[in-house]
Amino acid sequence: MSSENTLDDEDTFKILIATDIHLGYLEKDAIRGNDSYNTLDEILKCAKTNQVDFILLGGDLFHDNKPSRRCLHNCITMLRRYCMGDTPIHFNILSDQNVNFNTTEFPWVNYQDENLNISIPAFSIHGNHDDPTGAEGLCALDLLSASGLVNHFGHSHSVEKIEISPILMQKGKTKLALFGLGSIPDERLYRMFVNNQVTMLRPKEDQDEWFNLFTIHQNRSKHGPTNYIPEQFLDDFIDLVVWGHEHECLIAPTRNEQQLFYVTQPGSSVATSLSPGEATKKHIGLLRVKGRKMNLEKIPLKTVRQFFIQDVVLADYQDQFTPDTPQVTKKVEDLCYAKVTEMLEEAERERLGCLLTPEKPLIRLRVDYSGGFEAFNTSRFSQKFVERVANPKDIIHFLRRREQKEDIKGQTEVNVDYGKLLKTTAVEGLRVEDLVKQYFEATEQTVQLSLLTEKGMGKAIQEFVDKDEKDAIEELITYQLEKTQRHLQARGVTTEQDIDAEVRAAACMGNRAEEVNVAINRAKALRLERGDEPVDADLSRELALDSDEDSVPFPPPARGRGRGGRGRGGRGRGRGELSYYLSQIKAH
Repeated sequence: MSSENTLDDEDTFKILIATDIHLGYLEKDAIRGNDSYNTLDEILKCAKTNQVDFILLGGDLFHDNKPSRRCLHNCITMLRRYCMGDTPIHFNILSDQNVNFNTTEFPWVNYQDENLNISIPAFSIHGNHDDPTGAEGLCALDLLSASGLVNHFGHSHSVEKIEISPILMQKGKTKLALFGLGSIPDERLYRMFVNNQVTMLRPKEDQDEWFNLFTIHQNRSKHGPTNYIPEQFLDDFIDLVVWGHEHECLIAPTRNEQQLFYVTQPGSSVATSLSPGEATKKHIGLLRVKGRKMNLEKIPLKTVRQFFIQDVVLADYQDQFTPDTPQVTKKVEDLCYAKVTEMLEEAERERLGCLLTPEKPLIRLRVDYSGGFEAFNTSRFSQKFVERVANPKDIIHFLRRREQKEDIKGQTEVNVDYGKLLKTTAVEGLRVEDLVKQYFEATEQTVQLSLLTEKGMGKAIQEFVDKDEKDAIEELITYQLEKTQRHLQARGVTTEQDIDAEVRAAACMGNRAEEVNVAINRAKALRLERGDEPVDADLSRELALDSDEDSVPFPPPARGRGRGGRGRGGRGRGRGELSYYLSQIKAH
């Protein structure tokens, strides 16, 4: 990466990059209602001031999938004000625009439309908040695209195979290949990468002359075994990845030493949660590309509301009070008052001289009251700061240390809480085999399989859930029991100690994958004898995985994406039956 500013000349692309604007967030709030609109105005004004070639948005332009009329009106007004005009465009598009812009009846870039006058083209992928839904597969970005204000790209129409075709641009001697992929449920996209179902197409000629820029909107940090997209999944010919969806501003490009590309994470331009990642100062980026060299300039956003967060662990203040100290609750409240006041004073110092920054900051104090302390009345506490903070109702957040893992490990063999284990793992969006593996890892000290392997059980349960092979688990257990009985009879063992030793020895013998396949083939044969029809596994997985990240785990069917539900009628496959089978394993 070039460490020097590239000169702004006829060969230099100037691109303003931003992600996760979440337009319309809390628009009905009396204090914070205009925050997202003010910041979008600042972003677009910055693009015009710097005379950029185009704006690149990394998803979640809107906070709601169906934004309000006010939200759409404000967005259209600002795009028209800053992005339309007589300023000439200095780059050309060389690729097939019918492929690049396939979500509209006007499949060409907006500045080449003879009926429009565009000065700054805006290119955007969709995020998980504003993704296409319904039978038509449309989103708010498609409305802006049909009106000629935004160029929506990176929308994949297939759930089986993805081909990412770049928008090929040229300015002077610089060639830029812009790749984009709109938000897809992480588990599904992870599996598609693993199965080599994601392809990034490249120009056939002069491949080494192109600067390859990729915009993606997925989990970057790991939220479960498959609930994210590892950077190493992306192709190594990429030069820079603009990563959306993650709200923490890490805009300075970091090098992936394995794939040798750089990643910039602009983060959100409005705080949508009171978490530490949102407290990082918000920036957008001015990217300059000349030839194969690039430079990214950080531009701080001045209209973003300040946000300060601190953690207080009451157990660390034993020199001042303990749970048995007289009037301890009053002392805890006084401590919290002092901490909040300190953050307000810091906010006031930082805001001096910056008139664009909103007057009232966001304040969050997370109080760990583990060890016998009691929480005080937060409503009464908040009344003291009503005129000074933007979030008076949720300044204080009480929490206790999690001791769940210790509880699980401490349980005896008889008292293992299968429901707790399943509840813990299911919310992470794991596949069935991942759930089984984590289940046995959590209970390995109390529940150990003698005849079956976790891999075998995982495969059998996967067949049970995904393909409705009702007999898969039973057949696997029956097969392994028969095999072990034959082994014991052949060895002629009689004592309990010898039986245990021989069972362990038998478990280490043979090809486990082969045994699982034999059992599953038996189950299929039984199903065919009964005349049962198999379930469409791909559709079943799609319905199970097609969920909104922000919704609660396993929501009711009404929260589905217009597909009528999460399962197939009365199949009855769910955590209840899965829990039953896991609880029966020990008996076998």
